[in-house]
Amino acid sequence: MAAFSTLLKSFVRNANLVKNGAAVSNNLLRPNTSNALEAVRKMSGHEMMHIKPSRWSWNRFKDLLNFYVMLGVIPATVVITYINLFIGPAKLAEIPEGYVPEVHEYYAHPITRWMTKHVKKSYQQEYEVMCQHIYETDYARKLRLAEKRVHQKMQEKQDSQAYYYEPVTGRNERHFKSMLDRSVENVGSR
Repeated sequence: MAAFSTLLKSFVRNANLVKNGAAVSNNLLRPNTSNALEAVRKMSGHEMMHIKPSRWSWNRFKDLLNFYVMLGVIPATVVITYINLFIGPAKLAEIPEGYVPEVHEYYAHPITRWMTKHVKKSYQQEYEVMCQHIYETDYARKLRLAEKRVHQKMQEKQDSQAYYYEPVTGRNERHFKSMLDRSVENVGSR
């Protein structure tokens, strides 16, 4: 292989190429004498490896952008186009007797109606959540007040058990007494 490449180089150096009917001398494989910094020794004739910064982050960004566009933007565009073309906005009509419309039925666009019905909380839900929060904070306040009154009464009378008193069970006492008796029998004195 090396012999063929050497022969090919010598042939190309000596060949005159024809371009538009005129002979043109070939300077492709002749050394460049104008550049003094060029490496003189090119071992096997391969081009030198150029060191450049990594493009991994840029390629990863492009891949993820393409993935999420394919995953989200295109299907969303298809769904929105289908809804706008085939379903369309709601039309005004008379409300039948005895029928109370729901909140989401007041919106014209189908996507807005769906989001109001399934995603957004209604005014009644918001109100009940707020009432539950008020109830829980008031209950916690009442518990703190009751605990404070208990501490005050315990401090005034000083005749009750301690606040963190844990009652002693007879089972533990019997166990410790039996252990003490066994140790006395083994040692011999009390």
